[in-house]
Amino acid sequence: MLVFVYGTLQRGRALHEHLAGQEFVGNAQTQHDYRLYRIDWYPGLVETLTSGQGLAIHGEVWDVDEATLRLLDEVEEVGSGLYERRPIRLQKPLDRLEVIAYFYLGDVESCSDNGDRW
Repeated sequence: MLVFVYGTLQRGRALHEHLAGQEFVGNAQTQHDYRLYRIDWYPGLVETLTSGQGLAIHGEVWDVDEATLRLLDEVEEVGSGLYERRPIRLQKPLDRLEVIAYFYLGDVESCSDNGDRW
């Protein structure tokens, strides 16, 4: 499974150890359909509802095995409803790949916009 990571799971960040042994595919940017917010000490990615309101978010794509994907679901608290994983649209040269990302499900109204990268 290909996973786009944009925050604490990136190389050199606090939670990157959870990707140990997985294959780094490359740096990537999303299509201009997303926003990145500072939730606390971690970011939250959301999809924009209005065309032209998003940014190209910078991140990394990793090829992860099934066990690591289950671990990432735990880390991102998918079961509690904090995040959900779903497909994300990337720019070239990775635009033809099927890639998922973790999307924040909480309210971002009071969160600061973090621009195009964490």
